[in-house]
Amino acid sequence: MKQDVDISVDFAGLRLSNPVFTVSGTCGYADELSEFMDVNCLGGFITKSITLNPRKGNATPRIVETDSGMLNAIGLANVGLDKFIEEKLPVLENFSPAVFVNVAGRTIDEYVAVTERLSSTGAIAGFELNISCPNVAKGGISFGRDPEQVTEITAAVKKAAGDKALMVKLSPNVTDIGVIARAAVDAGADALSLVNTFTAMVIDIETRRPVLANRTGGLSGPAIKPIAVYLVNKVYNDVAKEHGIPILGMGGIRTASDAVEFILAGASAVGIGTANFIEPDCAAKIIEGIEKYCAAHNIFNIKELIGSISEKQQ
Repeated sequence: MKQDVDISVDFAGLRLSNPVFTVSGTCGYADELSEFMDVNCLGGFITKSITLNPRKGNATPRIVETDSGMLNAIGLANVGLDKFIEEKLPVLENFSPAVFVNVAGRTIDEYVAVTERLSSTGAIAGFELNISCPNVAKGGISFGRDPEQVTEITAAVKKAAGDKALMVKLSPNVTDIGVIARAAVDAGADALSLVNTFTAMVIDIETRRPVLANRTGGLSGPAIKPIAVYLVNKVYNDVAKEHGIPILGMGGIRTASDAVEFILAGASAVGIGTANFIEPDCAAKIIEGIEKYCAAHNIFNIKELIGSISEKQQ
């Protein structure tokens, strides 16, 4: 008798049907993605960043394609908290995946205010604390580079989150991501997501000016995947494994094999980002592919794969 494959995962106290999320900023507030795939097939969904007040974001141009990737400097453009509650939450209530709201701000008080307002909302399973966006002048990455600031903001938002899960999104643009991860975990983070984009620049050689109006932007896509896999494995070994903290691994995932790589490195779940722009239903295909991989390799519970990378060379 053929044994079924179980790809459900436990993530920050939540039971997810599978380990696949869509990541913040790549598919709006779920209703946009629903035109292309059944959003209910996802394990989790992360909204576009929400700030206390509406943001127009950075000036255009703010997206440019690169070799094997994409550079963006959107600047956390969003509808703001009030309109999110009024217009977007009712939409999210219709979906079954665990919904995490990505929270951003210029000050700790703004992060706390957004989190407190949403903490009693039944449609939301948790928050993703965005302290790693490289495309804003104040807030964002400035919080995520200093362990003391990471401790302060994580503790404050954790308190405001009530019984909701708190996931802290880490920046790769630091000297030692393990130090930042430990600061977040020690301050109460229930999960970690990594990596956010890498600060980068593209120059137009005819005008001799940066292509992006913001000069720099965040590099995402397949170009960053090997670095992201390494950083996930480092955080898993340095911090997450000993504390039992799940990692949402992301960075250039396009296929099921990419996703499995991250899981072997130590991720309990994976996030699909830039690939959504190219193939909006790729998350559904990745879920199916993970299940097929497990079946082909006699893995009947996906938990067996998490962090199971072999240290021995053949």
